[in-house]
Amino acid sequence: MNRSHITQRSRVRRQNEGFTLIELLLVLAILVVLASMVVTMFGGTQDKALKDAAKGQVGIFKTAINMYKFHTRNFPDDLNGLITKPSDESIASRWAGPYLDTNKVPLDPWDHEYRFVAPGKRNADSFDVWSVGPDGQDGTDDDLGNWEKEDKK
Repeated sequence: MNRSHITQRSRVRRQNEGFTLIELLLVLAILVVLASMVVTMFGGTQDKALKDAAKGQVGIFKTAINMYKFHTRNFPDDLNGLITKPSDESIASRWAGPYLDTNKVPLDPWDHEYRFVAPGKRNADSFDVWSVGPDGQDGTDDDLGNWEKEDKK
């Protein structure tokens, strides 16, 4: 082989090594599109997890309140009644609490107090227990309470 043929082959090889600017920009654009899709898909995951946590805690309160009612034949005055023995002796003698595994009523995932009322406004024959939801405002569409259907998503 002559020397000019070898030089020409090495020049062609050097031109084919590496990526062009267009190729790099195309790969970067694809990565940006994929990243935006991932953020869009998983962006609502945190909100759903917080709502599910609040619904779970409402379910725990519901069970505890029903146990309180079963033992004392009354609803507690507030959620603290699930932890501390009532001062009324006739109720205190039947109280079998504490009905929660904590020494303080937990806050909802947005650091708001859970609400409780008996008889309930939405469950007139029993009680309402709810979180005011992400907006922190009572009586809005994002409130999460024991009036929610189990199969509602």
